[in-house]
Amino acid sequence: MTDKQVLYTGKTHTTGGRQGASRSSDGNLDIQLSPPGGNGTGTNPEQLFAAGWSACFIGAMGKAAGGLKVKLPADLAVDAEVDLVLQEGQYVLQARLNVSLPGLDRETARAVVDTAHQTCPYSKLTRGNIDVELNLA
Repeated sequence: MTDKQVLYTGKTHTTGGRQGASRSSDGNLDIQLSPPGGNGTGTNPEQLFAAGWSACFIGAMGKAAGGLKVKLPADLAVDAEVDLVLQEGQYVLQARLNVSLPGLDRETARAVVDTAHQTCPYSKLTRGNIDVELNLA
């Protein structure tokens, strides 16, 4: 048995699926949902996943940079792209994280990104489950 400590639990209540609504238990998230590419005005699960992963990945890069004794640029960014794909009759996801670390040389930037990908909880969640590309912008 491993020792684990729950640090936070995000709670949402969702109704209507891709054409519904989702609200967090604290009320900070209250959104309408629409299917990808549809005419609705809401967001979709792929956008929400991309936003969560990119935010988490930036945090993981901060930890990675600290371990590598590197200062991250203030204007760093992660552009996450999450595709909903129909493959052999099944729906699957695939993703790209396009990371911008202006001012860092390519080798250092790659080390930060690769280390972050090993520690980011979202990256761990996807590892071996979906195709992921890590690109330096």
